[in-house]
Amino acid sequence: MKKKVVIVGGVAGGASAAARLRRLSEEFEIVLFEKGENISFANCGLPYFIGDVIKNREALLLMTPEKMKARFDIDVRVKSCVIGVDSKNNEVEVETLDGKRYKEGYDFLVLAPGAKPVVPPIKGIESEKIYTLRNVKDMDRIKNKALEIEGKKAAVIGGGFVGIESAENLKHLGLEVSLVEAMDSILSPYDKEMAEFLELELKRNGVNVKTNTKVVEFVEKNDGIEIIYENGEKESVDMVVLAIGVTPDTEFLKGSGIDLGKKGDILVDEKLRTNVENIYAVGDAIVVKNLVTMQDSYIPLAGPANKHGRVVANNIAGKEEKYKESLGTSIIKVFNMVGASTGLNEKTVKGLGREYKKIYLNPNDHANYYPGATPLTIKIVYDAKTEEILGGQVIGVNGVDKVIDVLATVIKFRGTMEELTELELAYAPPFNSPKSPLNMAGFIAENLKEGMFEQIFIEDLKNYDKDRNIIVDVREKFELVVGHLENDINIPLSELRKRVDELPKDKEIWVYCAIGLRGYIASRFLSQKGYKVKNIAGGYKMKK
Repeated sequence: MKKKVVIVGGVAGGASAAARLRRLSEEFEIVLFEKGENISFANCGLPYFIGDVIKNREALLLMTPEKMKARFDIDVRVKSCVIGVDSKNNEVEVETLDGKRYKEGYDFLVLAPGAKPVVPPIKGIESEKIYTLRNVKDMDRIKNKALEIEGKKAAVIGGGFVGIESAENLKHLGLEVSLVEAMDSILSPYDKEMAEFLELELKRNGVNVKTNTKVVEFVEKNDGIEIIYENGEKESVDMVVLAIGVTPDTEFLKGSGIDLGKKGDILVDEKLRTNVENIYAVGDAIVVKNLVTMQDSYIPLAGPANKHGRVVANNIAGKEEKYKESLGTSIIKVFNMVGASTGLNEKTVKGLGREYKKIYLNPNDHANYYPGATPLTIKIVYDAKTEEILGGQVIGVNGVDKVIDVLATVIKFRGTMEELTELELAYAPPFNSPKSPLNMAGFIAENLKEGMFEQIFIEDLKNYDKDRNIIVDVREKFELVVGHLENDINIPLSELRKRVDELPKDKEIWVYCAIGLRGYIASRFLSQKGYKVKNIAGGYKMKK
């Protein structure tokens, strides 16, 4: 008799588990429940259909119940919500859209309920003019409303991935858009000074970005809705998209005997098993180990969810596989720019009390002399003693994905900054430089380690003391039109050797250029002339 596998949730993790299990064995009866109308849809593509970037709606529907049945002999039941789990009797309780309830037995249970949007207890938040984006139905509702109010105003609450993608795509439809974030910067995986590059790109494209702005009330007024902020400001809009974040959708598991964390996350072991025999969990409803910290982390991303499904299917089929730790590598398009991150950011490392170092660099994505080269801004955080890489962030136009993927791979294998110098990556002028951006990052760390130069950071300028410090700008005079640092003097690098005697030796010199390279060259020259000198990392570009 065939063993029955019941899967709760039919998007990334659930659908992956179902398909993989069938590829492994025909000896299972597989039943997949999905409370929505669609399975295996591309939810990462939903904002782009709203903005007409993706024009074919059907392209987002990667698999249908009919195809799943024909291809894999999987019994897919949509519009069927699992409302309870009886782990003692190996049954789930199901409620269909028309209110019918029944029980389904199982031998193995895979929980893939995903996450639901966070809806905080803000007065008026139940308004029908406030939308969330989780599935295809939500996508259609938002797009229809946006087209209905063509040329009018929308607000997106939340400056995370979904919020930014929603803001951009509503802007593509011609709406006036405000993006509201309660924290002091958008995109929590990024450190503030890196996120600000993407914030500026939003502003350049007409999005009204409000950080440090908390919503306290929504009030329906006529055909629109008024947003009241904690600072007393009010804003009237025609629609609101709520994108504050997500939380595990696991209310139905209360009383099931399955262990849950403080936020409702399903607790699993390295094989993605729950505390109850033959019950597994995957995707956005679980916590996993962070590869760098080895602490439990909530990382609701599509890539890990798909891998979870594969691991669980392997284990049910007897292949004995462990899910190894996650880095949380991610990437986002913001109009004409791209941001990506992997591992830990500086604020997280600092919060852990770990001793660390950081570097910035601003290389081009390929050889400078080949047409079309565009700048990258790279930040890497690494352990101060072992030089193991802890995390990195990359901002740019082209090549961001390549750099972050290589960096994530190095971190995955516990790589160090020294090992970045040894990377042998593909080079031709249209694609890279002979010394790739990550080679250069390794060289910077190597030079710091060997005492070739010292560095300080833009935030250290608050410690400037005119009696002890002098700030020297080594950019050419024509570059000064974009601005300069307060209290500095300008001696272009091309004139520095002739004018070095103008600099006092009884003060510490803080030298900078546009992006850091000429500052480094100047610091090497000055230090060999007996000056105490530090290079301002990343140059003037890091000043917002």
